[in-house]
Amino acid sequence: MSALTDLLAEWMPHQRWFPGKGREWSGITEDGFFLDEGTPAVSVHRVRVTYTDGGAETYLVPLSWRGAPDDELAHAYVGAVGDNHAYDGLRDREATVPWLTHLVAASTVGPLHFHPAGVAYIPEGVPGDVISGEQSNTSLIYGETAIMKVFRRLEPGLNPDVEVHDALRATENPHIAPLLGHVEVDEDGGESATVAFLQSFVPNASDGWRLATSSVRDLYAEADLHADEVGGDFAGEAERLGEATASVHRDLARVLPTAEAGAEWYAQLAAQLIARLDAATAIVPELAEHADGLRVLYGAVGDIAEPTTAQRVHGDLHLGQVLRTTTGWIVLDFEGEPARSLAARRELDSPLRDVAGMLRSFDYAARHMLVEQPGDPQLAYRAQEWAERNRTAFCAGYAAASGTDPATSPLLRALEADKAVYECVYEARNRPNWLMIPLTSLARLASS
Repeated sequence: MSALTDLLAEWMPHQRWFPGKGREWSGITEDGFFLDEGTPAVSVHRVRVTYTDGGAETYLVPLSWRGAPDDELAHAYVGAVGDNHAYDGLRDREATVPWLTHLVAASTVGPLHFHPAGVAYIPEGVPGDVISGEQSNTSLIYGETAIMKVFRRLEPGLNPDVEVHDALRATENPHIAPLLGHVEVDEDGGESATVAFLQSFVPNASDGWRLATSSVRDLYAEADLHADEVGGDFAGEAERLGEATASVHRDLARVLPTAEAGAEWYAQLAAQLIARLDAATAIVPELAEHADGLRVLYGAVGDIAEPTTAQRVHGDLHLGQVLRTTTGWIVLDFEGEPARSLAARRELDSPLRDVAGMLRSFDYAARHMLVEQPGDPQLAYRAQEWAERNRTAFCAGYAAASGTDPATSPLLRALEADKAVYECVYEARNRPNWLMIPLTSLARLASS
C-alpha cells in the first residue's frame, strides 16, 4: 500500500460516516485527482475497501493539502505524506469553496461532472460549514442559502435524493426544499455515481428531533402532569407532520411510477421481512427472544388479500429528517436507508414504510433519556404515554390529509417491527447501550 492508503486505512474506521466498523478488512485501494490546485490544494479520492467476508464498498474522501500543520484544523487532521499534510477536505472551510464554483460553471473536472439545476441562485465563493451529528453522509451549509450533502458511499446510478427532488420540482410541494444541482463521478462500467447534492437551505428552522426531545424533557420535569397537560406538548406538531407526510406521498405518486400491489407482492414482502429478521438475529442474539412472535406477524402480511398501490417513498423517514419552519414542516433526505443497495432504495413500496419509520422515531424520542435511567418505572410509563400520544396524532394528521387511516392497516405493525429489527443491528454495532430501545418496542410488537 502507498503512504496515503496507509493513512486512510487508519483514519476511515474512526469516521462516523463509515459503516464498516467491526468488519475485517482484506484490502484497500484508492485513486484520486485534484479538484483544485490552489492553496490549499483539494483532491478527491475514491477509496475501495474489501472485506474478508467477500464484500466491497467504495467511499468518497475529499482531502485538503497544506505544506505545514495547521493547529486550527487539528480536528480534521488525516496525516502526513512526506512534507504535505492531509486534512478532511469537508472540514477545512477553505477547501469547500471549489465545489460550488465548479457547480456554477457546470464544470467537468477529471471524472467529476457538475450539474446545476438552473432554477435558483447558487452562492459562489462562500465556504461551507459542516453540520454535526450526521451518520452516513457529510453535509455543508453555504451561507444562508444552500446546503450540500456529500454521499460518502458510492454506488452506480442516480441517488434517489436527486431523482425525487428533481421530480417534485414540478409539483411545487411546500414541504420540499428546492433542488439546486448535483455532482456525479464516472465509475467503472460507464455508469456514474452521485457524489453530491445541493438544495436550498432553510434558515431559522428547527430540527424535528430537537423539538420532540425538548417536549419529552418538559414532560419528565413535570412529575404530576400528563403529556397533554405539559406546556411543551408536541402532539399538534405531530399531527401537522402527518399531514405534510401525506402531502409528499400524494405528489410522489403523481410524478413518479406507481404499480398495483396484490397477493404476490405481499407474499414477497413477507419473505423479505423474515429473511431480514433471520440475518439480524445472527448479529444480535437478543432478537431470538422475539423471533417467533415476529415471524407470526410477518407471516400475516403474506395473507393480506386487499390490493394496494406501491409507489416511491422516502424510505428512511424519522424526526431527524424533517425541519419545522415558520410556515410548516419540510421533509429532507430522500435517499432511503443508506445500508440498503441503491436499487433496493428505488423500488416501489408502501407509503406505510414511511409512517412506520416516523412511529419508530417517536419511540426513540420518548425513550432515549431512559438509556441513562433504565430502572425508573415512572419515567418508563411517561415515555410510553408521550410516544403513544404523538404516534396517534401523527396517524390522525396523515389520515386527515390522505383519506386513509394508516393505524388500521395490518401492514403497519409489521413494517414498524422491520424497522426496529434494523435498529437493533445498528445499535448493536454502534451504540450497544441504546439496544434496549428497539428491543423494548419489539417485545410489544411481537406480542400484539
